[in-house]
Amino acid sequence: MVAFLSVFKVYSKIKNLQNHNKNMLKIKKIRLYVLNLLTEGSAFVRFRAMNRILQYQDFRRFLQDFYDWKKRTSAFSWRDYSKMGGFTSPVFMKQVCEGKANLGKKAAIKVADAFGFVGVERDYFFSMVMYAQAKTDEKKRFAFAEMQSIAKANKVHHVGAESFKYYDSWVHPVVRELAPAMPGAMPKEIAKKCVHEVSAREVKESIDFQVEAGILKKMGESTYTQTDKILAGDTQSLSLAVRSMNRQMANFAIDAIDRFSADERFVSGITMGVSNEAYGKIVEVLRKCREEVQNIILNDGKTEQVLRLNLQLFPLTQKIEGVENEK
Repeated sequence: MVAFLSVFKVYSKIKNLQNHNKNMLKIKKIRLYVLNLLTEGSAFVRFRAMNRILQYQDFRRFLQDFYDWKKRTSAFSWRDYSKMGGFTSPVFMKQVCEGKANLGKKAAIKVADAFGFVGVERDYFFSMVMYAQAKTDEKKRFAFAEMQSIAKANKVHHVGAESFKYYDSWVHPVVRELAPAMPGAMPKEIAKKCVHEVSAREVKESIDFQVEAGILKKMGESTYTQTDKILAGDTQSLSLAVRSMNRQMANFAIDAIDRFSADERFVSGITMGVSNEAYGKIVEVLRKCREEVQNIILNDGKTEQVLRLNLQLFPLTQKIEGVENEK
């Protein structure tokens, strides 16, 4: 928008100068050139209006959508796109969109400048780039939190925001099981039933969130039931939240070894050498085991305790290449 207004000002000034300049032909050529820029700018503004950056969670998708739109409306090439961003490589923007190249700090600034991002849009774009390219979950979580904060402040709702919040903390799935099993119980009573420390306020916030998200349904005063709502979201944010949940539950499993007696828990493991083929078969057995456990739960008529089942299978060594093993 800033670039658009700047071009408009230049166009207006040139028009006013026409009456005071004898070189009319030169002025007309300049006016025609700026008018083309003005028309191009108005089209760009229309794209920005239809595809607000705050509605995206993947910066590569935004860049690809712009290219696709531009390609449909003009003779626009990847070379033009890269030139627009100020990059010498004619295929740089293509590689970025395909995930074959990243945007460094300077490159991200160039792209933000090319799109005319200012204020919250600029901050959001930089956070979106960090979210996609961060090497650690900690940095990804920080960037995603910034994105959510900016979107919420500007009344933009992201699909999957509830899913991320639900899977990001162990409190939500535990409360989802406990609240329906304790009709009439206050948050403080539910909190006391949790093995790991959680406040009554956190329990209340979890219940309120789950009712608003449609995960729990309020049936009466402090009485709830579970719904069949399926939580959905973009793969990247869901994977980030689920990894956070798995870490929390893995730590709880370590704690359970000392906290509970052997008859209150089941901990077992096998250290094994396997082939790739055997690995696939074991994973399939574990999947079926998980399905069988779910069937048992579905046919169970009551809840007397909330448990966590972790199914973990992970490498203890690097792969052995070029060696034939016989057993």
